Amino acid sequence: MRRVAFVLIALLGAGVTPALPAELHVAVAANFTGPLQKLAPMFEQASGNKLIISPGSSGQLYTQIKQGAPFDVFLSADTDKPRQLESEGLSVPDSRFIYAVGSLVLWSPKPDLVDDDGKILKAPSYRFIGVANPQTAPYGTAAQQVLTQLGLWDRLNQEHRIVIGENITQTWQFAATGNADLAFVALSQVLGEDGRISGSSWRVPQSMYEPIEQGAVIIASTHEKAAATAFMSWLRTDPAALAAIRAAGYRTAN
Repeated sequence: MRRVAFVLIALLGAGVTPALPAELHVAVAANFTGPLQKLAPMFEQASGNKLIISPGSSGQLYTQIKQGAPFDVFLSADTDKPRQLESEGLSVPDSRFIYAVGSLVLWSPKPDLVDDDGKILKAPSYRFIGVANPQTAPYGTAAQQVLTQLGLWDRLNQEHRIVIGENITQTWQFAATGNADLAFVALSQVLGEDGRISGSSWRVPQSMYEPIEQGAVIIASTHEKAAATAFMSWLRTDPAALAAIRAAGYRTAN
């Protein structure tokens, strides 16, 4: 302890302020909240910097950033909103990249409800289906694309059988609590540590919806640009970080 105190005194006497760990405020899409909570201690161990996580729907977070919310980094569930921030001068130039590609799953906690081909969607054996808001949540947009392709979107709406979630987390909760019989969710939300999905599910073929490419940017107003840049580089290239993202049910560019 005396040696540490001596070093600090020497640095201060020389006019040098020791670098302190940074706190990065990260706005993160609801679907990636769980994976980021696992990545946070890994990054803290690697860098000494701490992540303060603020989850929400991508649309809501985008609006908050435009209104001046003090975020340093934005991890969206799509590429449109990071691109919009870039075009509006609200992100650091050339900081945008795709950090993950998500997968859509039709899921129910009931073991025998959802079949492997999604035929349940056209059956009368369920009352309500949860879908994230297509206007603000990319996974909701993907779910709408699937139901539209199957000729079910308008019919289910007319029958008042679609329950709209504010974000993908709330949509998962609809099914988990029984307020909806099944729901379109992110694979990362239902994939267990053993790589299995509890309940019953249908992994929707990628051909039925546009790729859910998830983009990240550094917010222009950040006061922690160096730490934010280091985090983005780590998220994009670190083997352990990439392995954790894949284990959570995403694809990565690297």
